[in-house]
Amino acid sequence: MTKPVIGITMGDAAGVGPEIIAKALADEALYDTCNPVVIGDVERLNEVVEIIKTDQQVKAIEYPRDIQADPSTIHCLQVGSLESGLPFGELSYEAGKHAFLYLEKAVHLAMDKEIDAICTAPLNKEALQGAGYNYPGHTEILADLTGTSDYSMMLSAPNLKVIHLTTHVGLKDAIEAITPERTYNVIRLAYDTLSKAGFTNPKIAVCGINPHAGENGLFGYGEEEAQLIPGINKAQDEGIQAEGPYPADTLFFRAARGDFDTVVACYHDQGHAPVKVLGLEAGVNITVGLKHGVIRTSVDHGTAFDIAGKNIADERSLKEAISAAIELSPK
Repeated sequence: MTKPVIGITMGDAAGVGPEIIAKALADEALYDTCNPVVIGDVERLNEVVEIIKTDQQVKAIEYPRDIQADPSTIHCLQVGSLESGLPFGELSYEAGKHAFLYLEKAVHLAMDKEIDAICTAPLNKEALQGAGYNYPGHTEILADLTGTSDYSMMLSAPNLKVIHLTTHVGLKDAIEAITPERTYNVIRLAYDTLSKAGFTNPKIAVCGINPHAGENGLFGYGEEEAQLIPGINKAQDEGIQAEGPYPADTLFFRAARGDFDTVVACYHDQGHAPVKVLGLEAGVNITVGLKHGVIRTSVDHGTAFDIAGKNIADERSLKEAISAAIELSPK
């Protein structure tokens, strides 16, 4: 079977992205399952190879599908011209600009079927916006570049998968943005994503917006009845095993023990906090619903400027994200 080509974007070059990429790509077992290609900067990767003291060589390439992958060589598709000697651990609009360019190139490669999936190292939102790209994060950039309006973020950790109705907006705005249509669409995205990944008739549970899922009108203003339940009912009418809304304070425990295959969270922290409690090194961020068949996975941590360039960054979340990209790639 042909191994998928996974395009790994370098993210913010002032953060831990280059380091965790070099560490992850030193694992020989990885090459049994995929052909990894870095989309980033050759010189920066050479810098981190020196820092982490491996024997890897960095080789510039032009065509991802032509590589002969092996753990002794990091294959990099050069994008842009990053400032030489950029300091690690410092906010840089130059790094923010190039983080966007790496992702933009990866999206074009994925849409042209030159790579099978995108796996992203972290970017810094302040650096990104300071460079003139007014996006909250990776997910919104991907949606814009692929012309996708109906998408969502799914977090995956051992024994727990969470998909979000809203993400990078304030809590008041998030609640206002939840509609029956959005609830149905996200349930449908979760169902389609899990079905493609091999789940048979996946069970999907929806969190309540209010404490105790409103407790029959005791808390809130009827948001569950008006904004969630019609969408759940529509999914059920189509034969999807969707349930809820359930109180969030117990639902994640139930899902982690195996009662459900995924949880629909109503807003960012409701879904992120339970996954991150399980460990940042185990979490994977998946963007679902992108057009043109674009697949994207990511680490579930930030640029970690405080440890960047010090050879102490942990690559395990990136390795999990690469594994998820392989799993979701076309067979």
